[in-house]
Parts: sequence; C-alpha cells; structure tokens
Amino acid sequence: MRILVTGGAGYIGSHTCILLVEAGYDIVVFDNFCNASKESILRVDKIVGKTIPLIEGDIRNKEDLTRAFEAYAIDAVIHFAGLKAVGESVEKPLAYYDNNIYGTLILCEVMAAHGCKSIVFSSSATVYGDPHSTPITEDFPLSATNPYGRSKLFIEEMLRDLYVSDSEWQIILLRYFNPIGAHESGTIGEDPNGIPNNLLPFIAQTAIGTRACLSVFGDDYDTVDGTGVRDYIHVMDLADGHVKALDKMHTFSEVMTINLGTGKGYSVLEVLKAFERTSGKNVPYVIAPRRTGDIASCFADPSYAQKILQWRAKRGIEEMCKDSWRWQSSNPNGYKC
Repeated sequence: MRILVTGGAGYIGSHTCILLVEAGYDIVVFDNFCNASKESILRVDKIVGKTIPLIEGDIRNKEDLTRAFEAYAIDAVIHFAGLKAVGESVEKPLAYYDNNIYGTLILCEVMAAHGCKSIVFSSSATVYGDPHSTPITEDFPLSATNPYGRSKLFIEEMLRDLYVSDSEWQIILLRYFNPIGAHESGTIGEDPNGIPNNLLPFIAQTAIGTRACLSVFGDDYDTVDGTGVRDYIHVMDLADGHVKALDKMHTFSEVMTINLGTGKGYSVLEVLKAFERTSGKNVPYVIAPRRTGDIASCFADPSYAQKILQWRAKRGIEEMCKDSWRWQSSNPNGYKC
C-alpha cells in the first residue's frame, strides 16, 4: 500500500514517515518546504535504511499534485501540509484560509480524479475553541478562537460533506493536541523558521543560548499557576496514532473523528521545570502579555482512541523534554549546517 504524505518533511510528518516505513508501508513525501527542510527527509532515509521518494510541490497547485499521482499509484493520503501557528494566523488570516482550506480542496479534487478516496487528516484540538470543561471528548461543541482553528474546523466540515456526497471515501479526522519531543536518536526534531511559536523549541533554544530568554504568554489564567495548560504529547506517540488510523481505516464505514492526546494537562511553568530537571539547564523567562487566540486550558479524553484504534500515548513529560533536549543539543542550529 502506497501512502502520499503531504507535509511529510515537517515536524510531525517526518516522524510519522519513520513509523510508516517500519510498519511496511511504501510512502511518497510531498512538501513545498515553506516551513520544513529537505535535510529532515535525508535523515529519515538514514534512520529507515532506504530512500524515500520526495516530490517538491504545493498542495494548492493541481499540476504539482497531479505529477505525484501520475508518477506513483497512491492508495491513501496522510494530510499534514498546512500552516499551523496560532499567532501568525491572527496576523495573516487570508494566508491560512488560502493554504489550508483551498489547498485541501485541490488535494481532494486530485485524489478523486485518480480514484484515491482514503485520507487521514491531521486536524487539531483548536476546533474545540475555548472548551467549557476538561478533559475534552470528541462530542464537545465545536468552535474556534483564531483563523488557524477555523481553517481546521472548515476542512473537517468539507471532508464530512465530501463523504455525504460519496460514501466511497474513507476519512479519519485526528484531532491532536500539543506535540513535543523528538526521535530518540536525536537525528530529527522540531526546527521552526524564525522565532518559535511552540513552547518546547522556544525553551530548548533558550537553554542552548540561541534565545536570550523564554517568553511566557500570560500568567493570569485560571490554572494551577496562572500559565496556560495544554496536553503535551510526544511526537512519536502522535505519529503512531496516525499509523494506527491508517491500519484501521478499511474497517470504518463513516467519517471517524478521534482525539490524540495523553489525557493530562501541564502548565507552561510545569513543562519548563520538567525541561530544567531533565536537561540540567537553567532557562530564564519573562512574563509577556497573553496572545490573541490563546485559551486557558485544553487537554484530551483519549479513551475513544484507545477503544477504536487500540492506541494510547506511552511517553511522559520527562521523556518528552529529554528527547527535545537531545535533539536541540545535538543540532544547535537545527537542520542548518
């Protein structure tokens, strides 16, 4: 079975590629490298011991996608490609709607034209907006507090409408929470362009001296210490969830929506302290104003994933931080030489 992995050179995509190959799938990576590096796939090649086909292209470009589907007999798609920073989406909403929504529309059109109607979509917990309580189950009301979340929510609705129009489609929507960590080898990890939008890269870059100090956005939330609480999940556990979804896809006769999280929330300061314990580094920080679109607390009820996919997160916060530090300390400049 051959899988097209859109955004496969990115953080979550590259880690998922490793597990897909180890599970026996043939894969093709499709990426425009706007927030990724070709070096990540070269390193994945070394980890898995084979060369993964790589196509450079944009999901908004029908010709690029058609080239991929005509070069390879694609059976299913895991769709990671998309812009993903909450703050940036508030500043550049049209870019997010163009890339994420329009790009997925073009992808689905090309898939249908080539008889490929199986897709695992990487959605996000942001579709729950500001939840009325935690932990969050899949039947919670949906909304969004920022354009990034709205783009994910609209794509979910678009894919449901697609299934209603043609029940031959096999669609799984994975709402994942906050991925951190890196491959245990320290060979690949998260390497954002510019100032990191996510917590762990910011912490790790501060620990290694690339950043002067960590900005903690808000300390007046209604949480254990005033800082935002999130469900941090190891990227390899998250990658495993995508593989499990692909394995089970043929058994479903409806659009499946599944949370991927640990079921436990950690505050920003709790993660910071865990990182300092595992790395032995002191990480200076300052309190900054809240970011537009952020919420106080968000963590999953992962029991449905356990029931449907026989999947659960296995790694704790200490291991997540340890692996993040191994990656950053071994690659102080990320994938750049």
